[in-house]
Amino acid sequence: MFQVSVDETFSAGHALRGYKGKCENPHGHNYKIRVTLEGPELDSIGLLTDFTSVKRVLREIISGVDHKFLNDQAPFDVINPSAENIAKYFYDETAGQVSGLGSGARISSITVWETDTTAATYWP
Repeated sequence: MFQVSVDETFSAGHALRGYKGKCENPHGHNYKIRVTLEGPELDSIGLLTDFTSVKRVLREIISGVDHKFLNDQAPFDVINPSAENIAKYFYDETAGQVSGLGSGARISSITVWETDTTAATYWP
């Protein structure tokens, strides 16, 4: 099995609904997203998938949340914009597009860092 990862970053604000503490107040993060893909075979030139194509997919999704208040953006206007929910959101948004790249790779996990020392991971 082969694995590759692509990292991207964005900045956004949020407030955790129902949380008792500082994070219930509006605040922001410089998020880092890591998409990890896996697959059993490489293509004819020795790649699992093209990093550039995965970055393009990620950047398109990021453009909808970058420098925004997440609580005002779907689906976070309904669900809490926690790191866990953000990781699942990025999975939902990228899974179909990555499978459409024709590489045979699938997403094995998505990790979202809110800070250098705190992260949440979603895997299907």
